[in-house]
Amino acid sequence: MNLMTPEMLDKLVELIRTDKVKEFYWTKEWRIIRKVRRQRDNNECQRCMRAGRYTPADMVHHKKEVRQHPELALELDNIECLCNPCHNREHPEKLSGYHRRKFDNAEQW
Repeated sequence: MNLMTPEMLDKLVELIRTDKVKEFYWTKEWRIIRKVRRQRDNNECQRCMRAGRYTPADMVHHKKEVRQHPELALELDNIECLCNPCHNREHPEKLSGYHRRKFDNAEQW
């Protein structure tokens, strides 16, 4: 299932170009494909499931990133349900500074 139209792709490419890609996640098309994926995955984290654990999904993740592959942004096979810990392992760069360990070599007296 792919809800991408030429018009939607043009809109998404423009959002990426202007660094407003977050607006994509408010579109009707994204909400539809996200809902279908959550239903098909029984709202379970797919990575945990492959490891033999049950964890409720917190989000739907693009396997191939939207910025690099906008044509796949609305492709059902390119998204999967993940829990927060699995998604954070996938995108450690998106963690807030609070969660990241920072190197500090300043001497403390």
